[in-house]
Amino acid sequence: MELPQPLISLNTRPKASHLPFSVFIQNFRNRLEAVFHQRATADDLGTRRGLPPFVMREILAADPMLAFIPEAYGGRGAHVHEGIDVVSVASYESLALGLTLGINWGLFLQPLAKYGNDMIKGPVFRGFVEDKKMGGLMITEPNHGSDALNMQTSFTEAREHYHLKGTKHWAGLTGWADYWLLTARRKTAGGDLMRDIEFFISDNNKPGQGIEVEEYFENLGLYMIPYGRNKIDVRIPKVYRLEPKTNGIAMLQDSLHRSRLQIPSMAMGFTKRMLDEAIDHCQRRFVGAKSLFGYDQVQHRLSSIQSAFTITSAICAHTGENAGIVTDLADQGLKANAVKSVSTDLMQESAQHLFQLVGAKGYKLNHIAGRAIVDSRPFQVFEGSNDILYAQISEAVVKLMKQAKETNLYRFLKDFSLTGKSAEQLKEMVNFELNLQLPQRKLVELGKVLGRIISMEMVIEIGNRGFHEDMITNTLDMLRQELSSRLNSWSFNTKSLVTVDYTGQSHWRDFIRV
Repeated sequence: MELPQPLISLNTRPKASHLPFSVFIQNFRNRLEAVFHQRATADDLGTRRGLPPFVMREILAADPMLAFIPEAYGGRGAHVHEGIDVVSVASYESLALGLTLGINWGLFLQPLAKYGNDMIKGPVFRGFVEDKKMGGLMITEPNHGSDALNMQTSFTEAREHYHLKGTKHWAGLTGWADYWLLTARRKTAGGDLMRDIEFFISDNNKPGQGIEVEEYFENLGLYMIPYGRNKIDVRIPKVYRLEPKTNGIAMLQDSLHRSRLQIPSMAMGFTKRMLDEAIDHCQRRFVGAKSLFGYDQVQHRLSSIQSAFTITSAICAHTGENAGIVTDLADQGLKANAVKSVSTDLMQESAQHLFQLVGAKGYKLNHIAGRAIVDSRPFQVFEGSNDILYAQISEAVVKLMKQAKETNLYRFLKDFSLTGKSAEQLKEMVNFELNLQLPQRKLVELGKVLGRIISMEMVIEIGNRGFHEDMITNTLDMLRQELSSRLNSWSFNTKSLVTVDYTGQSHWRDFIRV
């Protein structure tokens, strides 16, 4: 079997790889403006499945992927802060487009750059640079979503290749991506599956490596992105297996934590769009002789959206400095879970605020307010359901408190690297003894509190560096108000359980007097 030859660098590099980033990102912004507002409309594109060929062709012609690719292979250097800006700009125009780029970036190109064999990096990166190819990741299976570590997709080893068999579903870019990062567990001679997870790169255009799409899903939102169920029965050359530094699970954690830390880039662009749409509508819309902008409740909703934008901006600033591929993020689950869950909650809340401000016309499929609610909702589920992530945040903090032999939440938080500054501002709220034996529902509630305290720390940090003072002040006030409400709710203990056999004595008409 012929193996690809290693490629150290490309002889010809697109001009975009040499441009100052300010010029590069403005060119990309201009291209999106032309595509979504001149050649077509965002409302029209957002209501049809897939994309017309010219749309993706013109978008990729601006070379946004170069921001995700190392300089040695024709890219701009794979700097996280540049990738954040590219995905944010795309998400402002189209959340589905931002997610498309985010999938390529965080779930394919970064794992390839960090763990790929040097012999395959050149040819694969060249496919992105020269041929505008795309890549995705397949982890989730029909019976193993949150329980991904027990996936049933397996592989066996032959002399020259690995043979992968299984079923994957809900992989973004189903049927579109040229390359797939496939996950599987080794099958032993006895038929058992080993615990560790392995990663393999499949080239859909190579014989024996094509992924069969068994079904395309009618996804409720994010119409531009195809999803479906895929049959895996491929033979992958050995050189296309990713090479972990320690083990496959650590590689999976490092990759997923980095991806979760980068999701706020989509949230930042999205919440900025929600804010701009809301301000524009409220300034133009008059009720009686007064614009909506002048009403106090309207200002509350507008400031809530602006606070969401401020928080996600602060998170992105932190990620841009701390999530490069040279950094091992395998043990950074607490922070990654916090920023992913908080930022995606803020996306949905911002969309709900915009919809309420816009009113009835937002219920049209071709209006951004209604689509924003549906498009942003799955972000609270994929890459880790937020309920699960919040519980894991609490479990991690409880574990650290036990190790420190500390039961007072304030004393722990003030010395914790992710919460020191915010804990001082919240001392009166968090200065209490924490029961370290908590039921799951309380772990979730506490995780929501801790996630926002961690986010508050990042807001304080970006404020100290000179971010807009009024926005920082308003955001900190909003966070304190929300945390006060959540902590008051958390202190109320409930053990309510669902009544399964509820049909008896539960019909309302049996209890009226007529």
